[in-house]
Amino acid sequence: MEVTNAVYPPHEQFQAFFATTDESPFVMVNLLKFKDVAEYADDPSIQISGREAYEIYGVEVSKIVEGRGGRVTFTGDVTGIIVGEVDDLWDMVALVEYPSHASFMEMMVSPEWAAIEHHRLAGLAGQLNIRATAR
Repeated sequence: MEVTNAVYPPHEQFQAFFATTDESPFVMVNLLKFKDVAEYADDPSIQISGREAYEIYGVEVSKIVEGRGGRVTFTGDVTGIIVGEVDDLWDMVALVEYPSHASFMEMMVSPEWAAIEHHRLAGLAGQLNIRATAR
């Protein structure tokens, strides 16, 4: 199995994700890898770690998620792996529950999200986002 972190999905993957007619709640499993040093394109003088940049984003995006009926259910550092193998472990896991795909899309196109996205871009080296639905 090949594992590829990314910051944005390719257009086809994005379209396939939202092609579902299922509007039931889901949890997004976020496996996050941070840059050692944040890279702010709009202000290169900012000298913080990638993790710190993402934490700024995390505090604000949590408010946006909650404002659309979702919630962050867990965040934590990745400290090891017992089954499987990857070349480089992720730094953090975040589990975020969304009430529907529509609420997730509303968040992603909101002005509030656009205003904080630069922190996400500055801090993230890559991620995996995995949608999971209850059985």
